[in-house]
Amino acid sequence: MRTRELAVAGGFEFTPDIHSDHRGLFVSPLQDEAFVAAVGHRFPVAQTNHSRSARGVLRGLHFTATPPGQAKYVYCARGQALDAVVDIRVGSPTFGQWDLVKMDSESFRAVYIPDGLAHAFLALEDDTVMSYLVSSAYQAELEHAIDPLDPAIGLPWPHEVEFRLSARDTIAPRLAEAEAKGMLPMYADCLPAAEPPGHPDRPAVRSGD
Repeated sequence: MRTRELAVAGGFEFTPDIHSDHRGLFVSPLQDEAFVAAVGHRFPVAQTNHSRSARGVLRGLHFTATPPGQAKYVYCARGQALDAVVDIRVGSPTFGQWDLVKMDSESFRAVYIPDGLAHAFLALEDDTVMSYLVSSAYQAELEHAIDPLDPAIGLPWPHEVEFRLSARDTIAPRLAEAEAKGMLPMYADCLPAAEPPGHPDRPAVRSGD
């Protein structure tokens, strides 16, 4: 497993080794040892999500109110996607910065998105399947969105793709408007708590979990 720290504080890209033979392939997109070495705690899986998208579908930028927050571990199980992570945590040293990861079913590259970051992806071909592991169950009232085409963020989406957004994402506020409305998470609220004494291998527990 190869690891790259994203330009957004706390985010990581993971690229697993792929084992292929005449039968097909085998790959482990999430590996506990590599994850803990990079992030410092285990990923607490509470739910798994699966989405299938046509070419041009742009989902995001989405984030969960923090607390309680929701961390994500995302990879592309089929097709191709351009995955975006944006730091919207007020007070973060990388506030407003972003990183992009090209995902596909050849590399099975994955991205870890900790609490408080906004996430989006653009499907680059039909029947693109994205698989998510998330740290908390979905609660509609805690879910928020920011305009993925906000020029102040400046995500370099490819111009040759015709975007297809949900009604919610089409009317989502820009980053500055969301900040002015007090929608954005505070950086201090997104930091993991210290490990409990005597339990070095237990995942960090955040307030609200």
